Amino acid sequence: MLDGLRQAILGGDGEKAESLTETAIGSGQSAEAIMGALTGTMEIVGREYEEGERFVPEMLVSAVAMKRALEVLRPRLIDAGVRARGMVVIGTVAGDLHDIGKNLVCMMLEGAGLEVIDLGVDVAAQDFVSAVRVHRPQVLAMSALLTTTMEEMPAVIAALEEAGLRDGVKILVGGAPVTQEYADRIGADGYCVDAPAAAALARTLVEEESR
Repeated sequence: MLDGLRQAILGGDGEKAESLTETAIGSGQSAEAIMGALTGTMEIVGREYEEGERFVPEMLVSAVAMKRALEVLRPRLIDAGVRARGMVVIGTVAGDLHDIGKNLVCMMLEGAGLEVIDLGVDVAAQDFVSAVRVHRPQVLAMSALLTTTMEEMPAVIAALEEAGLRDGVKILVGGAPVTQEYADRIGADGYCVDAPAAAALARTLVEEESR
């Protein structure tokens, strides 16, 4: 049954993924086992993308299928007391309304077993600060798709420093105009070239914080 769920997600069949998740729950499969199937499958999706065997649209339909399965599973995870591996607050910076890439990153993060607080687009620096203060995530992820808006990223970092919150959160940045050099220059903790890389790095950072 879980093999069928994996294949449904790999094939981007959201309706089947949702149905098989319901069937798995009804047959007595544990929430942990089903979640393990979801996270393992999304790792395959990310690896296939990195190896050139899968393209963004294919990755997106698999992520959507995974999300549908996760929506069915989430109440069971809560009932079973299964906690997310960690938390990521994410948003597109002020002045930027692009969200397709960010939304894909959110789904990949959820597929990696992380709780995601999505602040949306056009997020002001102080809104990032407030979210970090309230939710206390291990990771804050920022996206920018314009060269004119990527300059908001160091403004957010400066605002976190001023609020005394910078040392308590790892900062990831990404988006079309962003580079590793830029991430280093503004003092971010990591740069993500794509959604699978963002999920993998966020998970690594969360695990490091847990240790």
